[in-house]
Amino acid sequence: QVQLVESGGGLVQPGGSLTLSCAASGFIFSSYSMGWVRQAPGKQRELVAAISSGDITNYADSVKGRFTISRDNAKNAVYLQMNTLKPEDTAVYYCKAVRALVSYWGQGTQVTVSS
Repeated sequence: QVQLVESGGGLVQPGGSLTLSCAASGFIFSSYSMGWVRQAPGKQRELVAAISSGDITNYADSVKGRFTISRDNAKNAVYLQMNTLKPEDTAVYYCKAVRALVSYWGQGTQVTVSS
């Protein structure tokens, strides 16, 4: 059974930091590209960051220089380090696994940036 379980969300003040984690199971983690996708209220889902099976990373322009995605294949986990958070980063953050036409999603974790 495939599972992606996110954790680490919460309430943080503007300028603060959070690290999201995603624990994966039920598939060959190391062969999948992993990503973090967010959805703010009333907005479409946005791919925030992605890391390939070969550790190539990509970021949305809105988070470049502030967010860092990483993976640990030994732990079947992917992380999103978020620094200098802004109110516009408020959203539900989803972990996603992709290989060819197959994709899996986590249930999401809420990140709220507010003073």
